[in-house]
Amino acid sequence: MAPCVFLDRDGVLNEDRVDYVYRMENLVIPEGVVDALRQLKQRGYLLIVVTNQSGIAKGLYGRSAVRAIHEHLQLLSGNALDALYFCPYHPGYDTESLRRKPDSLMLEQAIARYDIDVARSWMVGDAERDVLAGKRAGVRTVQVTENADSLAEKTVANLREAAEYILKTGIV
Repeated sequence: MAPCVFLDRDGVLNEDRVDYVYRMENLVIPEGVVDALRQLKQRGYLLIVVTNQSGIAKGLYGRSAVRAIHEHLQLLSGNALDALYFCPYHPGYDTESLRRKPDSLMLEQAIARYDIDVARSWMVGDAERDVLAGKRAGVRTVQVTENADSLAEKTVANLREAAEYILKTGIV
């Protein structure tokens, strides 16, 4: 069984925007993200992106835009990311879905497909919904936030700090 770091996309791998990140010119990768991904990968973690993409349900962009951003992240990181799971649904626009965080179906599907050891795995996200999805799936959680009042095991300022914390725990 493999350990995994599940990663939210917007707010963790790239800067979040109120008007969504679906155009390459709006994609901003914070300093340290690529190095953090490479370090986690070198230590034996699977890296799986799990992201809500409600802009699809709202008709703002299509699935191909999500895949293009993912492919660019792959290129920058030397193909460090093992998989992309995204939820294109939003209950206010099309349908309810257990894939949408804070539900945990995206994580559960990846756990089954990749034979992931939940006891040695993590969810890194910037929102409480990410933390809740991780907890529901049975993995440890890190939240990228300035809010110290979090349900996560650890709060950090960015993915680089999250990776340092995960690697420091020695659970691989």
